Amino acid sequence: MLVELPGGQHKADVVADALTAKITTLPAALTRTLTRDQGHEMAQHRFTTQTGVAVYFCDPKSPWQRCSNENTNGLLRSTYPEPSTSAP
Repeated sequence: MLVELPGGQHKADVVADALTAKITTLPAALTRTLTRDQGHEMAQHRFTTQTGVAVYFCDPKSPWQRCSNENTNGLLRSTYPEPSTSAP
């Protein structure tokens, strides 16, 4: 599931709001758990309180615990490269 972050912000409150808005559009069978890495963007645990979705965190430096996610991230980065911040 891809979630657009307003203004590309990765702050915990922005991520929690965006994930909450997105996950509430899915069928209940697809919203039982969410697995994340140890990033600071999941620091606010209100996502679980607001949605009832349990969040699990991978062990630090263990990308194999999120293998399908890592593969998808690579595919997305090759298809949609980050926009350049420098002016042409």
